[in-house]
Amino acid sequence: MPTTIAKPPLTIRLCQPRGFCAGVDRAIQIVVLALKKYGAPVYVRHEIVHNRYVVEGLQNLGAVFIEELHEIPAEHRECPVVFSAHGVPKSVPADAEARNLFYLDATCPLVSKVHKQAMRHQRLGRHVLLIGHAGHPEVIGTMGQLPEGAVTLIESEADALTFMPADPTALGFVTQTTLSVEDTAGIIRTLQKRFPDLQASAAESICYATTNRQEAVKETAHGADLFLVVGAPNSSNSRRLVEVAERAGARMSLLVQRASEIPWERIGAIATLGLSAGASAPEIIVDEIIDAFRARFDVSVELAITATETADFPVMRVLRDVELTAADMAFVNGA
Repeated sequence: MPTTIAKPPLTIRLCQPRGFCAGVDRAIQIVVLALKKYGAPVYVRHEIVHNRYVVEGLQNLGAVFIEELHEIPAEHRECPVVFSAHGVPKSVPADAEARNLFYLDATCPLVSKVHKQAMRHQRLGRHVLLIGHAGHPEVIGTMGQLPEGAVTLIESEADALTFMPADPTALGFVTQTTLSVEDTAGIIRTLQKRFPDLQASAAESICYATTNRQEAVKETAHGADLFLVVGAPNSSNSRRLVEVAERAGARMSLLVQRASEIPWERIGAIATLGLSAGASAPEIIVDEIIDAFRARFDVSVELAITATETADFPVMRVLRDVELTAADMAFVNGA
């Protein structure tokens, strides 16, 4: 008689909240609505969010991704172009207007808030310190709100220790929205110790979704044999979750984009898995990864709820007359 080999037991601690935030949901919705209203192609400057699955899904619907506006063919200048959720420098919409392009700005409202905070610092006569990572689209966009030389990028506590301002009494800071809360706090403490007159933003720069996802990971990582974060290598908030899991006590923490990237040979014998997803990772990939573990383990899932998110950012008025089908909404929501 054939015998069934019992699968080893595995507890998956599934973080909640995880995955899409309101800003990502809004950005994807804008592209889908634009395609339904204006037809293909709809051009998108930069990845709308940092997730290959989402980008490929939108390409299949008719979106065309570009890095710069000059890539739009002359015969398609009447087609909409969407700016990504990460935000853009002021020079980008100015360039679009100079080319007579119709653009839709999908910048996350919380990123736009950081732009306004930086401009407020400058309006009050302060040199702006931006805590963030060089080269990230959000950082490029925020620095591009002000004239050259008005913003100094601070990436680490080492930068905070060596920065020499022209006037130490006239400084204000903002932060990239997707940073590690703990790392950012250390940088701010160093700056405040050196410059007691340093002015904070009128509101917290790190967004609620980043903070909530990091807190959920902290709660579930301790004692986990493995912690997986679903997200792209160029997703800042996803990479921060990997770091948070390691600090919180996970034996191993890895970033994966799909179930096919799980390094089974490295995992070995595990009894507890922590699982979360960055703010630009769709839920369908979380389900895919759980199914991959079910094929190898006798899985039980424990939902670890640390916060409830109710934020909802409306799209721009010009797209509000378009109806989305149930299938459209499933895609927008990452299902």
